Amino acid sequence: MSTLRDPVGPKDRKVYIRRRIAVLAVLLAIVAVVALVILRPGGADGAPTAADVELPSDIAGSGETAPEAAEGTADGADGVPACTAGQLKVTPITDKGDYAAGETPQLSLSVENTGEEACSADLGTAGMQFAVSSGDDEVWRSADCQEDPEHLAVIVDAGEVLESEAIAWDRTRSSPETCDITRDPVTAEGASYHLRVTAAQVQGTGTAQFLLY
Repeated sequence: MSTLRDPVGPKDRKVYIRRRIAVLAVLLAIVAVVALVILRPGGADGAPTAADVELPSDIAGSGETAPEAAEGTADGADGVPACTAGQLKVTPITDKGDYAAGETPQLSLSVENTGEEACSADLGTAGMQFAVSSGDDEVWRSADCQEDPEHLAVIVDAGEVLESEAIAWDRTRSSPETCDITRDPVTAEGASYHLRVTAAQVQGTGTAQFLLY
């Protein structure tokens, strides 16, 4: 029978102590290696935080937003040149040609880039106006009681036609002094009215005529 597995005979106490110390040291070494593997730098439990990561100097910036990203302007939004007055065609639009009693006209406009290159135009409400007149009498203007006008740089491709959202005209007269009071209704019974528009500082072409009943 082999004596390597079960040695026979008494041993000195110091021998057993040394063996136990050696076994304990080996176990501690194994535990340390396993812990190092599990908790190695860059592991799931030892991942560096954002504060520990340094960006290369050619990527790290000053933290300032580029002017183009902060606020687009008609004078070169995203590097696109501003539209010239001759490039844009602005046209007034009504949803119907005549309105029965109680029907509310819906007013809008279209903007077409008639040039050969894309251009940028301010198509925000700050530069967009609607005006309704009857003969020489201008009865209503959208700018009279406009709230929170905004600037909006929009890139218009060559040949592209954009149409604004419609706004409702309540068939009343307006002035800056009548914004918070009940306004007088305009004449109906088949009266003729004309819509004129402006967008991006460009006066609309002609007028859109409609009748009120």
